Amino acid sequence: MKIYTKTGDKGTTALFGGTRVPKHHIRIESYGTVDELNSHIGLIRDQSIGKHYKEILMQVQDRLFTIGAILATDPEKSILKNGKERLNIPKISQEDIQLLEDEIDAMNGSLPEMTHFVLPGGHTTVSFCHIARCVCRRAERLASALNELEPFLPETLMYLNRLSDYLFVLARKLSNDLQAEEIKWIPKKN
Repeated sequence: MKIYTKTGDKGTTALFGGTRVPKHHIRIESYGTVDELNSHIGLIRDQSIGKHYKEILMQVQDRLFTIGAILATDPEKSILKNGKERLNIPKISQEDIQLLEDEIDAMNGSLPEMTHFVLPGGHTTVSFCHIARCVCRRAERLASALNELEPFLPETLMYLNRLSDYLFVLARKLSNDLQAEEIKWIPKKN
């Protein structure tokens, strides 16, 4: 497989299904941001964290590739006239979302109650989680804008929403595990 094709030299790229669109198209921005998020998740997974976290993050990375495929697919090319799917695109399931919720609940159960917002930071690994959370929120915003134009299955947006929550709680849990200081944000009084 050749890495460079030169087909994008004029600022367009092909969607799954063959349709060409500008590289700045909302669909490209959406799946490109999911790809960026996936790289940040890989960075977290490369840290000295527990095996269970690494396993969950690897599953998350797999699901992000699924979301990327969903977002990279031209909806007009994916369905045949008889209503059947032409392209075999995986889906995000309720079980994928439930896994994140279960992980959030398990981590939250061992953490002190949150009474204030917390400042991102305290440890490099925790900061990586916060960066990934912010990229995830951006991916969700872009996917939401795309969904308004060309709807896709709702589980895709639900997963991104839950993933940002997971990354926030993971940051708190790793702060706790790494004995990093969690600094509360207390608004300055005028």
